[in-house]
Formats: sequence, C-alpha cells, structure tokens
Amino acid sequence: MLELDHLLARFLDLGYAELSESERQDFLALLGEPDPHLSDWFMERSEPPEPRQRALVARILAVVSESPRAV
Repeated sequence: MLELDHLLARFLDLGYAELSESERQDFLALLGEPDPHLSDWFMERSEPPEPRQRALVARILAVVSESPRAV
C-alpha cells in the first residue's frame, strides 16, 4: 500500500531517530504486521491489540501530522 509506505517513510525521516532501542524493536515488529491491519490502525478505523503497538501508532501519527509535507 503506497500510502502506508509514504507514512512510514516520513516517520523514518522525522521521528525514528528519537525512538529508544525498545521502541525501535517495537517499530520493526510493527512492520511485520499485515498491511490491512496497519492500514486500519493508521487510518484509525481500529486499534492495535497491544498497548505498546497502540502507543507507537499514536506516536507515528503525531510525528507525521505535526510536520508539514514537502512539496
């Protein structure tokens, strides 16, 4: 899913460096989730089942939404 790729790429550019080592491991685990789940979570149609996943998805959305898009 191209939109998902763009969102995650923006987070890598804007917020990944700020993650702790355990959060980076959570991020890598998140990437292993099926695309339909990720899409639902990032479009806020549903929430991840695990609290750490929910926190990370919220953080990614916050970082990406706070930064203006490059034109």
